[in-house]
This record gives sequence, structure tokens and C-alpha cells, in this order.
Amino acid sequence: METTHRIVTGDSRSLSELEDSSVELVVTSPPYPMVEMWDGLFAELDPEIGARLEAGDGQAAFRRMHGALESVWEEIRRVLVDGGIACVNVGDATRTVDGTFRVFPNHSRVTDAFEALGFEPLPEVLWRKPVNSGAKFMGSGMLPPNAYVTLEHEYILVFRNGKDSRTFEPGSERRYSSAYFWEERNQWFSDVWMDINGELQALGQSELRERSAAYPFEIPYRLISMYSVYGDTVLDPFWGTGTTSFAAMVAGRNSVGYELDEEFVRLFKQRVGDIPEYSREVVKQRLDDHKEFVEERLSGGKEFKYQADNYDFPVTTKQEKPVQFYSVSDVRETEEGYGVSHNPVEDTDVQIERDDQGGDVASLSDF
Repeated sequence: METTHRIVTGDSRSLSELEDSSVELVVTSPPYPMVEMWDGLFAELDPEIGARLEAGDGQAAFRRMHGALESVWEEIRRVLVDGGIACVNVGDATRTVDGTFRVFPNHSRVTDAFEALGFEPLPEVLWRKPVNSGAKFMGSGMLPPNAYVTLEHEYILVFRNGKDSRTFEPGSERRYSSAYFWEERNQWFSDVWMDINGELQALGQSELRERSAAYPFEIPYRLISMYSVYGDTVLDPFWGTGTTSFAAMVAGRNSVGYELDEEFVRLFKQRVGDIPEYSREVVKQRLDDHKEFVEERLSGGKEFKYQADNYDFPVTTKQEKPVQFYSVSDVRETEEGYGVSHNPVEDTDVQIERDDQGGDVASLSDF
């Protein structure tokens, strides 16, 4: 299997390089309005934002910042297929402007903007992010009544483009081979993710890490696995350090990213050599987790009704039978970005052994 990954250095308020209905999934984390680290960027996009901030008019600055983002949401509406999904990771902001402390609800403004464009909101996800202990005691500390709740979560807002879901031909091979495990569905489709522990891949430079505000690899990888199939194209209009493209490569999807800062593109180039090994680790972890699930279920006296078609292990549902994993074998630079080769993970990588009682126990060999 081959996938392509384009990186466009430019302003995502105009996705002119993309045709209408050319993307199946959007996964992105935009700059958050009213978070100070993004003030300069928003002021460059709209000088009036800087003027409103200097004047202490936080509400006007907040509205204009979201106005800049709404130009991107309009373009997403154009390039996303009917029934395609947009996932937007965003956090609310707390800030003192003109002597008044308050919260700026970014997630609700983004939701309003997508609804106005005709998107259908779907159930959202909350995930807990690490918070510095010094930031936990905002306001009056231990003295009531003027202490403030600390924001320790972010939102993953999920929208469908139009009222109808995507359709596939009956028995679509690429859809069924993209299946996830039953136990993964139970974990991934919970509305609160407590198991996201932080960014797995180091950016190498702390200053770039702060400028990017990159979200953890697990977030785009999970969303891509949940809401797309092999061969789909994933768009990230706020590409940053390329975590979404990284995840799309590992997941066997195509990707397109838009980024204003060429320095991030150069940094990504330095990391692509790690992707083949990293992809093997990701697939191995998923298989190891399934092995553990199988062992626990069998040891509890429960049986499996179905056997995977491509692997010698049992699965819980009929929909999981065609599941096929791929690992990255090669990443090569192209004129527009990168081409990636993916090899199927063969049954030789997954073995079933017998336990002392004669029951089936899944055992996965190392890659």
C-alpha cells in the first residue's frame, strides 16, 4: 500500500491547492483565541485584534480572533466530502483583560461557527491534559469565595459535513480491513479520555515545542483510526510540527497539511526517518493490548465466537474478522512532501499458543 503526504507552506484561510470534496477527514488543533502565546499570530492576521487587546476590549478581540478561524472553517466545508468528519481539538482560555478575569469559551464559539456552515455536531470528547501545579491555585488560593477552577481538559469537537453519513459499496474491503478491535471501540468512543499522557515524539527544541503547542500523537492517531479508512485523505489546516501527518503515515492514510512557518517543515524532515520503527511499535502495542484482552477473557471462562481472517487470534465481533494491520516500510521525500510504503503485518508476526489447560491464549512475537 502506498500513501502520499503533502505539506503546503501557506495560509489555510485559502485551501486553493485542494479541490472541492477532496478530503475525507479533518483533524486539527488551531491556535486558541485569547491564549497569549497566539496574540501575535492573530494580530498579524487582523491588526484590529492587537488594537482591541491594547484597548482592553477582550470581547471584541475574542470575536475577531474567531472571525479569522471561521475563514478556515469555510474552506473545510468546501474541501470535505459529504458525510466527511471534522475533528477540532480546542481549549477554552482564562485571561485577565482590563482588570477583569474571565473564561473565553472557545469550544462553544467553534461549535456555533460549524453549525452555521451546515455541519452536524456529533458527540464531543474531553481529554485531560497535564497542568503545571503552580497554575492550579488561581484566584484567592485556599480562601473562599474568589478562587477559580483550573482548566485541565481540552475538547475534541466532532462535526459531520451534512446530514448523511458516508456510504461505501457493500463489503468494502478497505473499510472492513480498517476495523478496530471491540475493546478499542469501548475505549476510544468514550466521551472522556483519561489515558492520554502527553506527546510521545520529542520535538527536540523547547522553543519550537512551546510555539507549536503540539497535541499528543495518540489524539490524531486515534481520531484517524476512528473516522477514516485506508486510502482516505486527512487534512490538518494548522499543521504545526506535523503530528497529524505523522499519525496519518502510521495509520496508512494520505495527508495534507498547511503551515505558515517553514521551520516546522524542516523539523519534520529531520524526524521522518523514525517513522518506520515508530509505526511498528504502534502496531505491536495494539496487538499486545489485544493479546492481553484475549488472555483475560479466556482466563475468566469467556469464549470467542469469531476468528480473525488474517491472523491466528480470536476477535469478539464479526466486523473485526477482516482487520488488517500495516507498518511503514519506507518514507521518501517527493516534490510536494513524502511518499510512504506500507507492508501488511503478516500472520507470522502474530502467533497463538496453548496454555496448560488447553485453552487458546494469544501470544504476539516481537517485530
